[in-house]
Amino acid sequence: MAAVAANVAAAAEDQEPQHEAVPGLESQWLQIENKESGRDRPLRAGESWFLVEQHWYKQWEVYVQGGDKDSTAFPGCINNADLFEDQVNWRLKRGLVESEDYVLLPAAAWHCLVNWYGLEHGQPPIERKVVELLGVQKIEVYPVELLLVRHSDMDTPYTAQFSHTDSVDLVLRTAREQFLVNPQEETRLWIKNAEGSFERLCNTRVTLLEAALQTGQLIIMETRNKDGTWPSAQQQAVSTASEEDEEFQGQPGICGLTNLGNTCFMNSALQCLSNVPQLTDYFLKNRYLEELNFCNPLGMKGEIAEAYADLVKQAWSGHHRSIVPHVFKTKVGHFASQFLGYQQHDSQELLSFLLDGLHEDLNRVKKKEYVELCDAAGRPDQEVAQEAWQNHKRRNDSVIVDTFHGLFKSTLVCPDCGNVSVTFDPFCYLSVPLPVSHKRVMEVFFVSMDPRRKPEQHRLVVPKKGKISDLCVALAKHTGVSPERMMVADVFSHRFYKIYQLEESLSSILDRDDIFIYEVSGRSAIGDNSREDVVLPIYLRERTPARDYNNSYYGLMLFGHPLLVSVPRDRLSWDALYHILLYRLSRYVTRPSSDDEDDGDEKDMEDKDSIPKPGRVAGGSSQDSGPEQAGPSSGVAGGSRAPVDNSPGPSHWPQRARRKHLFTLQTVNSNGTSDRSTFNEDTHGVSFSSQPYIAIDWEPEMKKRYYDEVEAEGYVKHDCVGYVLKKAPVRLQECIELFTTVETLEKENPWYCPTCKQHQLATKKLDLWMLPETLIIHLKRFSYTKFSREKLDTLVEFPIRSGLGPWPGQEGLGGRHRERGRGVLGVTLSSPTGTWTSPSLSSSRRTSRLRSCTNTISSRFPTITGACVTDTTRRLPATRTAASGTTLMTTACRP
Repeated sequence: MAAVAANVAAAAEDQEPQHEAVPGLESQWLQIENKESGRDRPLRAGESWFLVEQHWYKQWEVYVQGGDKDSTAFPGCINNADLFEDQVNWRLKRGLVESEDYVLLPAAAWHCLVNWYGLEHGQPPIERKVVELLGVQKIEVYPVELLLVRHSDMDTPYTAQFSHTDSVDLVLRTAREQFLVNPQEETRLWIKNAEGSFERLCNTRVTLLEAALQTGQLIIMETRNKDGTWPSAQQQAVSTASEEDEEFQGQPGICGLTNLGNTCFMNSALQCLSNVPQLTDYFLKNRYLEELNFCNPLGMKGEIAEAYADLVKQAWSGHHRSIVPHVFKTKVGHFASQFLGYQQHDSQELLSFLLDGLHEDLNRVKKKEYVELCDAAGRPDQEVAQEAWQNHKRRNDSVIVDTFHGLFKSTLVCPDCGNVSVTFDPFCYLSVPLPVSHKRVMEVFFVSMDPRRKPEQHRLVVPKKGKISDLCVALAKHTGVSPERMMVADVFSHRFYKIYQLEESLSSILDRDDIFIYEVSGRSAIGDNSREDVVLPIYLRERTPARDYNNSYYGLMLFGHPLLVSVPRDRLSWDALYHILLYRLSRYVTRPSSDDEDDGDEKDMEDKDSIPKPGRVAGGSSQDSGPEQAGPSSGVAGGSRAPVDNSPGPSHWPQRARRKHLFTLQTVNSNGTSDRSTFNEDTHGVSFSSQPYIAIDWEPEMKKRYYDEVEAEGYVKHDCVGYVLKKAPVRLQECIELFTTVETLEKENPWYCPTCKQHQLATKKLDLWMLPETLIIHLKRFSYTKFSREKLDTLVEFPIRSGLGPWPGQEGLGGRHRERGRGVLGVTLSSPTGTWTSPSLSSSRRTSRLRSCTNTISSRFPTITGACVTDTTRRLPATRTAASGTTLMTTACRP
């Protein structure tokens, strides 16, 4: 308040009368009441008007209209004492009414009266501005009085008056002057609402009226700390730093980002951008404050830019080993809900969002105009490119555009008429594909018809876009078995998930699938009644007692590996099937010894012709099927694969009147559950009305005695398992060349040819016409198909010293574009799963390699994780690290 009184006294001294010649009374009246320069003149915004006490002015009117200079009606000095509340602060009384308490005079009339009559000693002039409020010109008798305080001393307010049309920036400058803030220090304002809460005054370019500031409100000025933080943020955050950390002074820029929980994708992108020299200088030198765009409907009201600026200033203050980007993550989640929470995300998606958000928040174009895109129409490329870039800058002009935006040249050629369409489109980053190998390595298990051979694991190289038949042909080269005698199946949870046909595509098989290839009879097929043999899918099940009160119900549980067995169609019976299956399982199923045989009574001996039918316990007697029932399709006979005399085949087992059966057979569906509707039984054998699935049901005791689980799960590895498909490293230049190759548009996205007047599947080619100062390259390391996605682990070599150019058009778009393409911001790896790749860098080489690896930490920097290399014209301090990052700029993320 004392400061206000001092200013008022100084203003009063400036208004002392200058004792000029006083004109006549009539002349005085004409000058004061003149409609052009007197009190009746129209109001103009920005003019100054002065308040005069109504009683004094009426006395002056009587004096002047009387015509006598020596009259006792002389008004004396101008005295506005009745308009003030006190004689100290000279605050205007509330509720004053024009023409009753005061009159308003323009500046010219006021100065005339002061010169003629003078102003009461010590009184300040009551000057008010003409403002335009809601389209109406009016004199602002009562300006806005604000209480200004510092964040560090909120008990000592300073009262200042402002017009409703004054900007918030004027309030900030007034506070800085009053509190003697150094020009290098950064400040911001907060307002205390009626509810007691505090709100940021972000946009300082708006007026007090637009900011809804009212008389008596408290305005807090906050000064940024030397470490880049704000005092208000420090009060909200829980400080865990030790005294040593508080006094830490390190190299600016070498600062880690705390992992908030699966936020390595965010930390990598932030570290990458933080080490772009021109962008970081832009924020450190506060140039962004003049370009914040709070009115852009496509932006984030400047909040993303301010949050990123706070992060950069903390990281480059040199006072932190690491910082917690919690405020920044909250802002990002507020404007992009996909980044809420702590799930894993793609670093490239965040980088794209951040660049777009920074661009719109800092866009120098306040009102975007409509720009019509023009085709080349035969004009020179240089002219069309220049026009396209200028049109882009008419709507998009920011530091992001200056740093990261370039131009594509898009060429479309109609396949019918040959019409060529050339356009130039801006880009912010390159999403380049990796050269994909046309070969694929698949691991399979081969199951021979010979029961003595264990399953073999094979590693096969097949065409990526091949068919199941190609897989069989590749396996035939290793096994010598004809592809026609192979059947391919996907085994999952002890059952057949799918049995493939030879014409099906290999793309439907995933790398994680368990693929079994079975040898079958050359005359057999599933569901083909024209073949002599039928292939039966065989499941293994074990009876388990259910947890019932009386244990009366027995459940069946699948186990082991299923089989595909060829069975003669003309002599198919349950007894023959039993012996065929017993032979196929002979490697890990022991036949009953003589001690285990059950002679039974005479009644059972008379039932020697019975067979183990579905659902019936195989405890009855049966005759062996003999050699004729173990035909070629069962593996007993058939060329070179026929067993020798001492083989365990049923045709060579000792013949007895009765044997004890180890298991029973049951028809089931493809899931392995019982299904009795698929078979018919008559005196001639068994026939199936649909695709048959047979289950071998074991009693627990029998399985324990005769079934060798270790032997059943055994397999051998073929020599080809050690084969590794060598992948030659590719250069980054090759990825870009692949990106710029000619391609034909898909049917879903045709091009309308203006000459043919119809949509065409034109050829399209993209060329890099103009590269930005800092180029972002995104490697698409996932190859997608209809059924799956493949993670590419191709080694990529990229230059860290030499450039990527030259590219066409660099010399024609201005001098600042000639050197473009020298600096590479980084290679970003697409990873929806959040598993990031790491660059392996060597300072002694001019190229660096990047491959897929996880959780690798550089031995030289054991406390730093991230990814990084910086190579620009002006180098910032860089650190080489490995692990959770995704770009090739400096990153230093604390574990």
